[in-house]
Amino acid sequence: MTNDADTVEAFEPLDETVDGVEAGHPADAVADAGGTDDGERQPGADDDAGGPELSVATPLDVPGQPRLDLDRAIEAILFIADEPQSVVHLAAAVARPVAEVRASIARLRADYDGEAVSGEPRTDVPADEGAARSIRRGFELREVGGGWRFYVRADYDALVTSFVVTQSSTRLSQAALETLSVIAYKQPISRSQVASIRAVNVDSVVRTLLGRGLVTEVSSDPETGAILYGTTELLLTNLGINSLDELPPISPLLDDGQEGFDLDR
Repeated sequence: MTNDADTVEAFEPLDETVDGVEAGHPADAVADAGGTDDGERQPGADDDAGGPELSVATPLDVPGQPRLDLDRAIEAILFIADEPQSVVHLAAAVARPVAEVRASIARLRADYDGEAVSGEPRTDVPADEGAARSIRRGFELREVGGGWRFYVRADYDALVTSFVVTQSSTRLSQAALETLSVIAYKQPISRSQVASIRAVNVDSVVRTLLGRGLVTEVSSDPETGAILYGTTELLLTNLGINSLDELPPISPLLDDGQEGFDLDR
């Protein structure tokens, strides 16, 4: 058993110092945590804590090219892509880990939505040049069919549709008519399937038909993620029919029967 005097003595603060630092000083706790009393982080302090580090401050090193910002590189690829691009595909294109590309996409979405500093942090310019606060864009980055693609923001759909319609000519080209026919008879169908039937690239033609409101994206292929297209009510109106069942049989119109078509209408 201990008496009161022993108890008091046991809890009295120590006056001992170690290398000029009082025992129990906060600096001891900082050092134990892997840092210093001036806030500097010691190497390896957080190596075992949290997830993987993202080297977002490292520019892309492309031979013969200037320093490229990772966010802007992803943006440039998505800008010219006709189909949704998966994170894995984008990572392969920029030769970066999937985690970095996923973080880049998150920053781009926040940038376009006006919720973050544009491209933070920039990697193609010195850090002291700063980054301007972003604004909410008229387009957005949307995940569709297992990939990412630019879309007009829903607020501007009516405006853009009206603009495209007024800017379009009244007559469709022969290529557009052929592509529209394939989609009408084979829907839902992907661009690559239409291209295999027509034996030509149909990307620009499909964009034209989308702009005219004659075809639309109806779903995506569960295996490949490719967008599947179908016709709209506007096409039925323009043709003067009530349903696709009223389309004429295709066999008499083809020299070689139904090659490339699964059924007759």
